Amino acid sequence: MANMKWVADPMHSEVQFKVKHLMITTVTGYFQKFNVEAETADDSFNSASSVEFTADVNSISTNNEQRDTHLKSADFFDAENHGEIRFVATNYENPGGNDYKLHGNLTIRNITKPVTVNVDFGGIVVDPYGQTKAGFTLSGKISRKEFGLTWNAVTEAGNVW
Repeated sequence: MANMKWVADPMHSEVQFKVKHLMITTVTGYFQKFNVEAETADDSFNSASSVEFTADVNSISTNNEQRDTHLKSADFFDAENHGEIRFVATNYENPGGNDYKLHGNLTIRNITKPVTVNVDFGGIVVDPYGQTKAGFTLSGKISRKEFGLTWNAVTEAGNVW
């Protein structure tokens, strides 16, 4: 059987993140432009031979133009010099049920670190147009400081955020 190639459906996919702001609230953002490609031996997703994700840093949005401009600056993502975030899978495992672990290398600002994300496999269906679709929710946590995103400011109370 030939390997199956999968790509993200941008109309039904999103890449979202949450970060602490001032250590008291959470800001949600997302990347408007991204790509996900995977290859599997079949449609079971029991083993993926490759998974690669990229996000266009210039497409970042937190619904605040001033903050988005700052995030694209050299203080954070440095989009001018590092315009892409990339994840390349190294191992995909199923410890049981619909819960998977995806291990790989995440590159932000030209710094690559191994990360593991949790994968909830929602299943596979054929849509009304005869196209086979697979659904996933991935979640994980990283430290921005490990990727050179170290900008901080001191609050009026003397705390660093």
